[in-house]
Amino acid sequence: MRVSASLPIEVLKMAYDSVISNKFRSFLTILGIVVGIITAIVVASILTGMRQNIVKMFEEYGTNNIYLFHLSTGFGPSNRDERNRKALTLEDAEAILAYSSTVNDIATVAINIGSWGTGFDDNMIYKDKNYRWALTDGVTPNYDEIANIRLKEGRWLTELDNQERRNVLIVGVNAVEALFDGDAEEAMGKEIRMNGSTWTIVGVLEKREAGFFGENEEDRKIFMPYRTARKMAPTRDAVLHIAQAKSGELNAAVQEIEGILRLRRGVAHGAPNDFDVKTADDFMGQFDGMMAGVGLAAIAISCLGLLVGGIGVMNIMLVSVTERTKEIGIRKAIGATRGAIVFQFLAEAMALTLLGGVVGVILSLGISNLLLLLLPSLPAKVELWMILLSLGVSVGIGLVFGVLPARKAAKLDPIESLRYE
Repeated sequence: MRVSASLPIEVLKMAYDSVISNKFRSFLTILGIVVGIITAIVVASILTGMRQNIVKMFEEYGTNNIYLFHLSTGFGPSNRDERNRKALTLEDAEAILAYSSTVNDIATVAINIGSWGTGFDDNMIYKDKNYRWALTDGVTPNYDEIANIRLKEGRWLTELDNQERRNVLIVGVNAVEALFDGDAEEAMGKEIRMNGSTWTIVGVLEKREAGFFGENEEDRKIFMPYRTARKMAPTRDAVLHIAQAKSGELNAAVQEIEGILRLRRGVAHGAPNDFDVKTADDFMGQFDGMMAGVGLAAIAISCLGLLVGGIGVMNIMLVSVTERTKEIGIRKAIGATRGAIVFQFLAEAMALTLLGGVVGVILSLGISNLLLLLLPSLPAKVELWMILLSLGVSVGIGLVFGVLPARKAAKLDPIESLRYE
């Protein structure tokens, strides 16, 4: 037994010696803390990775863009009360461009014209192969500049393609993979069958770097001229406008657009908009709100594990005080102060919980790396702040739940302790 443990460094060494000498008991004690740390870090790493991917997606499409639709867009359930809203029109886009001083340009998209009920079949057929999962949009020729489209092969749609309603297509990587075994050069100029007509592929999209779970909706896209889309699916009136605000005037552009559309759609003063106007920040706000629920559930599970671990630490430290009553008596008899006794037992409690935090962090890093290996499309990124916060919380748990055993040890009477068997 060491009696010179009044020095803090010696007390800390005794604390860690006590933890190491009871390995199995220490492991069972910190199990709850390990589970709590793993839950918190793994969930936080997945949510952080997902958020960073979505931010990157908006950056690729353009952070100065404003998305206009007659129904609510973004993350969350659809609103059935909006079904009777009239769709936006090409004339709305022309009015915005004419009367707004803060909008640089605006593109119009006839979205998903192959959806159920339009009568347009966008199943693509080339020789003995077909692609059934296309998301077919009709776009105005300026869409590529506003959405920062990049082509791997070929050209973009021209104004002449649009005016003459030509059967020309820009295809995404999924269609190229299904029909041409991923060979973009092979796809160029080929004629495919779709909706009973012949179409010519004039361009192949470059795959975006960012994606949601490794997949970007644009991978499934098929773009055709806007007027061609309206000719092929005249009953599909759903139109999305993407306005590009001038640099530094995003908020002013949003206000101007809202004013112009409210006037054109006859929205009464004080009444809510009967259309949707969103920026990248709005979409991110929706995502953060949706993920907050997942984060709270993870925090609740983590806190439960930490609470169980903390109670376990307190119980084992109380047992330790009883087992070491005679040792405490000897230390007090040779001059150890109550503060030194308190410090020793608090140090042991914090050593236990810190060990649990370290084990939890190591396992969390392993699980996150394993997820990336087995599921590359699942973003999971462990940040330094997660590790530091986890270790700090672990030490804090030891400090809080070690107070009662430490005080009990400090209050023991040295004479009675020496007599303890």
